Amino acid sequence: MPGASLTPQTTLRAASRLRRFLAVFGPGLVVMLADTDVGSVITAGQSGVQWGYRLLLLQLVLVPILYMVQELTVRLAIFTGRGHGELIRDTFGPVWAWVSAIGLCIATVGALLTEFSGVAGVGELYGLPRFVSLPIAAIALLAVVFTGSYRRVERFAIAVGLFELAFFFVAWAAHPDGTALLAGAVDIPYRNPEYLYLAAANIGAVIMPWMVFYQQSAVADKGLRPEHLAAARWDTAIGALITQLIMAAVLIACAATIGRGNPNATLSTVGDMAQALTPFLGTAIGNFVFGMGVLGAGMVAAIVVSLAFAWGLGEVTGYRRSLEMHPLEARWFYGVYALCVVAGAAIVAVWPDLVSLNVGVQVMNAFMLPLVLGFLIALAVKALPHAHRLRGTYLWVVVLVAAVTCALGVFGGLSGAGLV
Repeated sequence: MPGASLTPQTTLRAASRLRRFLAVFGPGLVVMLADTDVGSVITAGQSGVQWGYRLLLLQLVLVPILYMVQELTVRLAIFTGRGHGELIRDTFGPVWAWVSAIGLCIATVGALLTEFSGVAGVGELYGLPRFVSLPIAAIALLAVVFTGSYRRVERFAIAVGLFELAFFFVAWAAHPDGTALLAGAVDIPYRNPEYLYLAAANIGAVIMPWMVFYQQSAVADKGLRPEHLAAARWDTAIGALITQLIMAAVLIACAATIGRGNPNATLSTVGDMAQALTPFLGTAIGNFVFGMGVLGAGMVAAIVVSLAFAWGLGEVTGYRRSLEMHPLEARWFYGVYALCVVAGAAIVAVWPDLVSLNVGVQVMNAFMLPLVLGFLIALAVKALPHAHRLRGTYLWVVVLVAAVTCALGVFGGLSGAGLV
């Protein structure tokens, strides 16, 4: 009857569901926190500066699209037990597997340069030279993977990534005007090439090749089974919502402050953004809050990107790959991860201006969307057990959404470059 206390059986069932969810929870949130990486933060900030709130609606529209893409990786991992590269190799052959691996390699290089540039930028806010901050970051990233298990790496990534929640404080402290926000969000200058270029960058900042590889491999490495599918979907949905709200928070903060006072500002570095925000937040608070958000974004993304490439290359070549294995048992896997971390830190240390590539890297990701989404949908049609394949109305919805997203990303990038 209404108002009656819960029975012991009901309480036990609820507790069992909660334990199952917490056991499954992780891969989706980690990959989504990594999705809001340094390049994405700077892209969102530049969007707010140049266009006010006109790209805000796009951040929200991308939530279901991001979930739709990453849910397919969950489904593929749970029902095949294999990572993305391995599944492409087994389904379409080694040539196509290498094509996907090359795309992953290109995306990995671009991402790592932006992540370590962001970490170096945070250090420089406090007078710490990059020759000090980058080795510290690299050692931390190596230590957490080489001395841990998958679960420990996941917990570390979530703990570091949660620093990104600082961006919500930045948006709140900016005191955006609600009327201007709503009016700007629906004012879309879709014929402007510069607007389309930043729109393409925002799309590329949300759906990246290494996200697909990481989440599918992480779910498979974690050993999730069909009974975990519902919880894994919730993990992915929560992560998709959080990451896009963080992007929206950065955009709002920059639109309400820098965009209102200096819409011609160019934010190509972490220092540029922090210094531009300090008149509104104060130097100490601005540097600390914004710096913590960027540091969390850069560190969690560096872990995810490096692991995604180590997993993806292993799935194509066949070497042992698992965070549950000792480094001596999976030498190539840990070696590739270490090479990514050390090389990324070293290049940024000697070539300091790479952070200016942030928006360009996101546009590059937009150009790779047809390859990434094409493989993902093809696998969901061919490699899954029949009962769980994409089919019927939902298949055509996914194909349509993917096609429109790819077209917007590619057309926007070409328009901004003056090629169409």
